[in-house]
Formats: sequence, structure tokens, C-alpha cells
Amino acid sequence: MITDANGLPLAATLTGANRHDVTQLIPLVDGIVPVQGRRGRPIHRPLIVQGDRAYGSKKHKIQLKRRGIKLQAARPGDPHGSGLGKTRWPVERTLSWLHQFKRLRVRYEWRADIHQAFVTLAMACICFRKYSKIALC
Repeated sequence: MITDANGLPLAATLTGANRHDVTQLIPLVDGIVPVQGRRGRPIHRPLIVQGDRAYGSKKHKIQLKRRGIKLQAARPGDPHGSGLGKTRWPVERTLSWLHQFKRLRVRYEWRADIHQAFVTLAMACICFRKYSKIALC
């Protein structure tokens, strides 16, 4: 899952439990849809992407740089304590919001498209709750 700085979900993909998160970085960045709201041209991509130590490879830096995105991640081999934990907590909070939906806590569906639909619906409910005072979801 990729979120904005406030923790609102922007895009999510499903993978097997044995796949590493880093393999989904570029598809997630490319999967962000333009958000309209203010006047003018919508923003199509983030300016900065934050990630843990695994995202700091040269391959990912180059691919993000081609898209005009700066990568903020600790380098492999550097000591711990990069300080990214202070700004990463909105992502962890969004994951906990997703787990409030019982159907997403444990995957019951056999088909990935059905589970992806539930994830997308939950993301829409999270955004709706954030911007609305009516709690329908």
C-alpha cells in the first residue's frame, strides 16, 4: 500500500505472502490516480517516496528519478536510527485502519480479484470517513 503524508491510501496491490514488498514499489507509484480537488492541473505522482532500508537500492532510485520522484530511504549498510520512523507512522496507522474491517484481517477469499475489491472498498471507506462527518462505512 502507498499512502499520502496524512495516511490516506492512494493505491494498493495484492501479492503472495512470500513476495517482498520492494517488488511492488514501481507498480504502486504508477498506480496512483490523479487526485482533483483544487483548481489547476492534478498531481499525477508524489514528490518524495519514503521507505525502509530495502527500498534504498540503486535500481529503485534510478527508476524513481526517471519519474521525477525523490527516494528517501536509509542506505543498506548504514546504522539503524535513520529517523524515518517519525514520518512513517501514518502508513502503519492506515494499515491498522484496514484491519478494522474484519474481512481484511484474515483473507477468506480464494480469488484475488474479490479480495482486491474488498481492499479497494475499504480504502474508499477510509477516505470517506476522513473527509465526511457521516459514518456510513
